[in-house]
Amino acid sequence: MAALGGVAALRAALGLCGRVARAASGLSPRRGYALGPAESPPTFGFLLDIDGVLVRGHRVIPAALEAFRRLVNSQGQLRVPVVFVTNAGNILQHSKAQELSALLGCKVDPDQVILSHSPMKLFSQYHDKRMLVSGQGPVMENAQALGFQNVVTVDELRMAFPVLDMVDLERRPKTTVIRNTGVASDCWLMGLFVSWQPLLRNDFPAIEGVLLLGEPIRWETSLQLIMDVLLSNGNPGTGLATAPYPHLPVLASNVDLLWMAEAKMPRFGHGTFLLCLETIYQKVTGKELRYEGLMGKPSILTYQYAEDLIRQQAERRGWAAPIQKLYAVGDNPMSDVYGANLFHQYLQMEKRGRAEELVAGGLWKQRPSATQSCASILVCTGVYSPQKPGSMGPAHGGAEPPFHGHRDFNFSPGLMEASHVVNDVNEAVQLVFHQEGWTL
Repeated sequence: MAALGGVAALRAALGLCGRVARAASGLSPRRGYALGPAESPPTFGFLLDIDGVLVRGHRVIPAALEAFRRLVNSQGQLRVPVVFVTNAGNILQHSKAQELSALLGCKVDPDQVILSHSPMKLFSQYHDKRMLVSGQGPVMENAQALGFQNVVTVDELRMAFPVLDMVDLERRPKTTVIRNTGVASDCWLMGLFVSWQPLLRNDFPAIEGVLLLGEPIRWETSLQLIMDVLLSNGNPGTGLATAPYPHLPVLASNVDLLWMAEAKMPRFGHGTFLLCLETIYQKVTGKELRYEGLMGKPSILTYQYAEDLIRQQAERRGWAAPIQKLYAVGDNPMSDVYGANLFHQYLQMEKRGRAEELVAGGLWKQRPSATQSCASILVCTGVYSPQKPGSMGPAHGGAEPPFHGHRDFNFSPGLMEASHVVNDVNEAVQLVFHQEGWTL
């Protein structure tokens, strides 16, 4: 997996993002951030997962409401910096903030929310490329908000080349063009089948990369058309004798194999879709699908991004003490626990000047950081459950649990072990407050 951007780009993008968000909303830097009169400035902050920690589907988990009663002061303001880090990506950032505000009864600003694809803002070298985008929800708006200005959706590609999507018989084109005549007709003429030439376009600009923002609705259509783009070097209306390799750049977010909604068992996540795409590409070409960037938890870049948002939040509150400890609360051992532990390992190696060793390519740069540690806290309200043999976690009937992580993140049993395991997010907040000597 290629490395994911430099520190200068990270700081510049985050600073710009914060200024733009405040300017667009008309907020002054300190609006809504009154200090509690009797509280010392915090030296720690929370990174909270959403699905399986705060909500299940569209229902808030009762423990989350209790947790936020502890997290806010008498003025209704957060007592410590909080950033919501989710691997979801099928919603706009400001919409997710509004949704969380309504569910939790606490004002959540858009710049407190990190979606799985948020760090794609750093990949400016692809922002002017013509990119095919896969996912669902407001994919076009999300891509443009990330900086991509020349985007083609899978549906637009399918409409331009209707003969590419052939799995669903009902969606196959019913009208084609008679060979060498240009006369449109149905496939049957006076009861006799006629040989037809599908309409091919040569006015469709070549696609220059693929942007995977989350699991699509029609997997077979997206898998087929993404493969067509990769195998044709961005010209799906034509064909190449040999598939190009390396292929066009691919950026992907959210490698979660599973996630927890209202159902009793976990649901397929975008990581399952990526697994399908990788397997098909390997089977067809004999080569490995490569990513220019993988974002979302457990990527270190996502945690660096979150760390800077925590710092900005503390600065807006006027808290002079640096944020030295982060507590990452999640329900998924592979994304939340693995990611937090990997970032903690990164922070320790950064102190020794060896952080680049964690990422291939040597593009991770050492940068000054006040953060000293990142502790992982696993809750039992989502994907992980110690009683369920099908869940992800340490208890697995005595046998080694299967590795649900992405192939580009090496399996390391130690990174799957949470610093703390608690029942729910309310217990997580109580645990942290107790450790930090804060009143409950």
